[in-house]
Amino acid sequence: MKLSFNDYVMAFSQDEHLSSLTGIGRGIEREGLRVLPEGRLSLKPHYKSLGSALTHPYITTDYSETLLEFITPVSFDAETTIAQLQDIQKYTLSQIDGELLWPMSMPCFVDDEDAILLADYGSSNVGLMKTAYRQGLKNRYGSMMQVISGIHFNFSFSQNFWQSMQQISSSNAPINDFISEKYFSLLRNYKRYCWLIPYLYGSSPAICSSFLKNKTTSLPFKKSTSGYMYLEYATSLRMSDLGYTNSEQSSLQICYNDLDGYLDGVQNAINLPSEKFAALGVKVDGKYQQLNSNILQIENELYAPIRPKQVAKTGEKPSEALRNRGVEYIEVRALDVNPFSDTGISIEQVYFLDIFITYCALADSPLFNCEQQQNCDANMDEVVVRGRDPQLLLNDNGCDKSVKDWGIEIFSEMGKVAKLLDNAHGGDKYTQALLNEHEKLTDPSLTPSAKLLDCVVNQDQSLTKIALQQAQEYRQKSLDSDYQIYSEAYFAEAAVKSLEEQKAIEDADQLDFDTFLSDYFAS
Repeated sequence: MKLSFNDYVMAFSQDEHLSSLTGIGRGIEREGLRVLPEGRLSLKPHYKSLGSALTHPYITTDYSETLLEFITPVSFDAETTIAQLQDIQKYTLSQIDGELLWPMSMPCFVDDEDAILLADYGSSNVGLMKTAYRQGLKNRYGSMMQVISGIHFNFSFSQNFWQSMQQISSSNAPINDFISEKYFSLLRNYKRYCWLIPYLYGSSPAICSSFLKNKTTSLPFKKSTSGYMYLEYATSLRMSDLGYTNSEQSSLQICYNDLDGYLDGVQNAINLPSEKFAALGVKVDGKYQQLNSNILQIENELYAPIRPKQVAKTGEKPSEALRNRGVEYIEVRALDVNPFSDTGISIEQVYFLDIFITYCALADSPLFNCEQQQNCDANMDEVVVRGRDPQLLLNDNGCDKSVKDWGIEIFSEMGKVAKLLDNAHGGDKYTQALLNEHEKLTDPSLTPSAKLLDCVVNQDQSLTKIALQQAQEYRQKSLDSDYQIYSEAYFAEAAVKSLEEQKAIEDADQLDFDTFLSDYFAS
């Protein structure tokens, strides 16, 4: 018998299942650009005192040497996750010679994008491959893509939750198959409703004019008196065609109905040639310009607002890990850096994401056809560029709805989930977090995108000055605070250990890079 959303809510309200909602695992990956106090991009390489970007478990780089990435380990307490991130940032800020962490997703003023240093991971084959992949991204999408920041939120339900879900569902499927099936049900619902994320949290409605230099765009930008380019109703330009999107991927139609179909779609994309990328060449004058000329060099290049994930073993590709052991957790990738939070994501956002993702897991989730999935993508595309437009109508399975009306419908259902989580954890923090976000539906001026545009357009403020003031305040606050989970000695030791691990990897290499790369793709 097929169960409804209300059936699941009632079942999880029972004492025997309620406690399974407390075992949520969370991890945050926060990207942050290193900038100089005057607001220009730092051109210094990764600081050695931060350890090896290849092997450090918590402090690495993303696409460029100046784009730091902080990674918290899995924690089962939301407050602990934020405290871990604060500790990682505190140590980093103490080691980067007075530089600041840019508190926004879209970058500061960049006068010479060719000066942006690609991330360097050393001389091992694994390290060289990571850098060559980024060289490919630079050639395919431009250097400015290497300095855009975001937040990735990793989320997993406990084994007890899935056992309760299986018992409530009366399913006899093998547990790993059941979990993967239910995670894909969650993924489909996330794609249906993820337009809420940029509406509520999008924080990049305006950009520095230097970002558009040598770029062509059809977006109807306006220019503020202070010189910034903006869209009147935009929420997250980072998630638009200007940011992390790939027009070559638009025709892939990777399916989210089940694990096998998804993996087959990803594998097809990795092997699908691109005439556009082939024109760049692969190895030119002895230097790799990209790993290959296919639509995706590797599966990490698949730009999506959410991904199913499984921890990979040594030498195992992400898709192999998924096929071998199923879905272990999900990675939410639609979050801008929150400029109003020292960590780029607030504890209240974490509470909301707990509610939202749990709702996506419990709500009915019919399989997609291609048109329905495209409609979901189109809703997201509309909200990132004009989400606060009162005339905007979204497509809810063929029915036109305003952001406000559809949002209120979803929030009404999520209220039941918030009460479940409050009953499981004690207190009312989830219900309160949902009420706070609900106000943004009825009053768009409360959204972070609207607040930023009000400063830039109506108050004629400099976006750069706003960001630098926040960055200075966050830096001082961090340096003045005490460590909560870790210690300075812990991070110093981790840095030394990571450098030793990188050297060990480099010393152990037996193959030349050409052979290594050939073997990697042959497997």
